[in-house]
Amino acid sequence: MSRKKKIKIFKILLMAVVLTLFIGITVYLFPVMKNLSTVEGQVAFKEKVDNSGMMGMLSLFGLQIAQIFLIIVPGEPIEILAGMCYGGLWGTVFIMVSAAIISITIYLLVRKFGRKFVYDFCNEKKVSKIENSKLFQNPKKIELIMLILFLIPGTPKDLLVYVAGLLPIKPIKFILISTFARFPSVITSTLAGDRLAIGDWKMSIILYVAILILVAIVVLIINKFDKDKITKDAINSIK
Repeated sequence: MSRKKKIKIFKILLMAVVLTLFIGITVYLFPVMKNLSTVEGQVAFKEKVDNSGMMGMLSLFGLQIAQIFLIIVPGEPIEILAGMCYGGLWGTVFIMVSAAIISITIYLLVRKFGRKFVYDFCNEKKVSKIENSKLFQNPKKIELIMLILFLIPGTPKDLLVYVAGLLPIKPIKFILISTFARFPSVITSTLAGDRLAIGDWKMSIILYVAILILVAIVVLIINKFDKDKITKDAINSIK
């Protein structure tokens, strides 16, 4: 069996895992989720989560592994679910620790197997565009670029995890950046999930919008002092 066929089968299996876990979690939690607007419903939801124990955490971790490996699966639903199950604080900790473990694993795999491994999971044209960009190959600017891109909500962070192994950035610095710069994006979703768990839909939306505005302000400030237009060029390179 050829390498491409093996990777294709692997992706299909991962997608099957994602669908199975999403359906399984939905079936398990839906009976109590529909009553989250009541105190009784909130207590029942908490009991369901507590009763799921380690299996519940492993299911969420499995979803995150599949999400990062597949890239096309959005991470926000998993982050919101983590917030609903474990609260804003511990949901954020869970997501960030999980992301760090998975990112380190992918980074090391790329360093070991090279760009062939990246091409197996990512769009070859996008990877080549980033890899051949003078901006991303500049050792003096790559850390700032990665920091900005990981801070901005909506950027393809999982793609950056794969490509980082091909760029002139030190492993420890990339791991720190890719973990902690996710915080604004992750806390936005987990706090929204935390409020959803108590039926507070309005506050969930307000928190989500407020943190997005805060991140936007930070990005605008960075852009204002970015005389070399690093941010704009970096975003154009990953489109």
